[in-house]
Amino acid sequence: MHLPSRALATTLGLGLCAALATATLPAAAGIVDDPVSDSAEDAALSLSPLGTFESGVFDESAAEIVAHHAASQRLFVVNAAQGAVQVLDIADPTQPVLLHTLDTTGVSSADGTTVPAGAVANSVAVRPDGLGIVAVQSDVKTDDGWLVLFDAADDGATLGAVRVGALPDMVTVTPDGRRAVVANEGEPDDDYTVDPEGSVSVVDLPGTVAVPGQDAVRTATFHAFEEGGSATLPDEVRIFAGLEDAERPVSANLEPEYVVVDASSTTAYVVLQENNATAVVDLDAAQVTEIWPLGAKDHSLPGNGMDPSDRDGRIDIRPVPVKGLYMPDGMNAYVADGETYLVTANEGDAREWGDYAEPARVKDLGKGGLAPVCTDSPAAGLRGDADLGRLNVSTASGLAADGSCYEELYAFGARSFSIWTTAGERVFDSGDDFEQITAAVAPEAFNSNHSATNLEGRSDDKGPEPENLAIGEVDGRTYAFIGFERVGGVIVYDITTPDDARYVTYVNNRDLSVSVEDADDQDAALAQAGDLGPEGLAFIPGADSPTGTPLLAVASEVSGTTTLFSVGGPAPTTAPGKPVLSDDSSWDGIRGGSYTITANLWWGQNGTTFRLFEDGELVHTQRLVDATPAAQKIEVPLTGRTNGTYAYTCELVNAAGTTPCRTHTVKVTDANPGVARLSHDNHRGGSDYTVQADMWWGTNATSWVLYEDDVEVAAGELTDRTPAAQQVRVPLEGRERGSYTYRIETTNDAGTTASKDLTVRVR
Repeated sequence: MHLPSRALATTLGLGLCAALATATLPAAAGIVDDPVSDSAEDAALSLSPLGTFESGVFDESAAEIVAHHAASQRLFVVNAAQGAVQVLDIADPTQPVLLHTLDTTGVSSADGTTVPAGAVANSVAVRPDGLGIVAVQSDVKTDDGWLVLFDAADDGATLGAVRVGALPDMVTVTPDGRRAVVANEGEPDDDYTVDPEGSVSVVDLPGTVAVPGQDAVRTATFHAFEEGGSATLPDEVRIFAGLEDAERPVSANLEPEYVVVDASSTTAYVVLQENNATAVVDLDAAQVTEIWPLGAKDHSLPGNGMDPSDRDGRIDIRPVPVKGLYMPDGMNAYVADGETYLVTANEGDAREWGDYAEPARVKDLGKGGLAPVCTDSPAAGLRGDADLGRLNVSTASGLAADGSCYEELYAFGARSFSIWTTAGERVFDSGDDFEQITAAVAPEAFNSNHSATNLEGRSDDKGPEPENLAIGEVDGRTYAFIGFERVGGVIVYDITTPDDARYVTYVNNRDLSVSVEDADDQDAALAQAGDLGPEGLAFIPGADSPTGTPLLAVASEVSGTTTLFSVGGPAPTTAPGKPVLSDDSSWDGIRGGSYTITANLWWGQNGTTFRLFEDGELVHTQRLVDATPAAQKIEVPLTGRTNGTYAYTCELVNAAGTTPCRTHTVKVTDANPGVARLSHDNHRGGSDYTVQADMWWGTNATSWVLYEDDVEVAAGELTDRTPAAQQVRVPLEGRERGSYTYRIETTNDAGTTASKDLTVRVR
């Protein structure tokens, strides 16, 4: 602190540690007041949003992929807007806190290169011992990328890097922790003049938190599937477009998107999204052994319908003569009855590079050089906007053998999730569930986009657009948690029996009345909107969770939010028990302006949301974990209250209802600092002496000013350790003969208290 040159002051404060203070604003910003939700009648699982970290960045992929490290209770979130990974502390999952940001640029690689500025982080994975791995594409995305390694428990420093293939889009660690497996997508450049090969990198990892050598990196290529190669490429695998001068056209055309590994850590399954296929990789040999096509969904069958038009002014989910290319983005694996099954989120994706554009609306077929719909096709008479005319379909699939017309129409994605055997046999598909359920729950925003809320904004494209998924086990049952990129939300299915998966629940932490893209003040709208564009999901088992109960972490790229959901038992059928309020404002005999309001629910159904009101105004909102029949306790520290009487009420909320508590009154009489008593040690009347202020009882001050003859001579800060005593000692020198009058004013956030005057005589 700055003091006048003629005075040297020292301050002493003794006593207990200060109470924790928090702002008196709602603590659950990013959690909307009324999330969209629905559950099956027999649902054995519930999903409830707990807490959110908000990047404040709109529609720039500020939260994409998320990974959890149990030992440090940290989340690692890919922020493509920064080209980095944000590290969040989730020890309190209701209030995730940003610890630091992991920058992947400037890192030296084992091959002698350096990750350049402009490189983009795409994916992150963390081994249980804390070895973290980030997949990073080069600033020139057609160049080879890197894996950047770090210590998950560290402060953001990186360990080093190794070089992998072009555009490493997704990285995972094998269950045994011995390897990292990377899907190198190998997308072309925007001009479609360079198209690198897709590949899969297999990296042998050290047994400690350290960087492997470049010789630990092996690459599984698709060379064997080229024409005349040693492996057979099924005709149904989509190889299309491409560059005429490609040395290996099949390898350049295949684009690995996502990778999962079986429980034995010996086999990887890799999604080739645009190719509508899956590659099988032998990890010991680092070799692609098989590619199998995923086929197409028949939307003309009952239960497989879709709403294909954004211009018919209504919700109309019906069978249509269209096939849907599954084209999954996310994939995961699990074991049921000793067999491995693959689960896919059937998003769909089109190629649009340079002058090549794969998609076209049905009504535009037959125009601009495109082949028409065959006259004998059942779709031929359905080309109006209210029928199939607005639907985007692939121009690369469905042509007659002579190329004269489209015999069949193929849409992008299947608007569903599917379960497959590891031989490529589909054993389950959710049909038209996704559109039927979202239409029933939020009809006003059916098939809405993410950046803007609208009705049927995506009916002509991919509907709800299932993007990614996580799998977790709860109470002996296996569940798939699937994120909808466009309308938003997470839908949950019980997949314990692979060929008989059942819908459980759907929760969308989004305020559909807010349309950020259309708002005049987008920052304010973003703060109200909730989660937009779920991209990455991570299931956290109860044994690894900070709460002891399972959690789900969801990163949403459009809103830039990372939200934690509690995964509980069946949705409650009764409202919460009645909470009781109390306070600690006079436990030390002082009725000061800083105190804690505590709500206790000792018995009854738990709540999932707590709200505290002060004189009728909401001052605190907190998400809770339902652990019925355990008790619940909520503590809300409050500061800065001035003298007066405050009436507190609360609400405890769950899916079945709201329970209010009785009014609790707190009277504040000692908000201002206690009165300090001045003394001095100038008993002989000398020119040098010390003035001392003692506050033995009362609310502590946080600052002070000493006046000499009404002129400030010293000032300083104090630590509030109420009810401990406080003392200030100010040495003064060189005073001339005469009388000096001293007064000290002590201040805290409630006000200022002045001492009585003290007179010191210098003889």
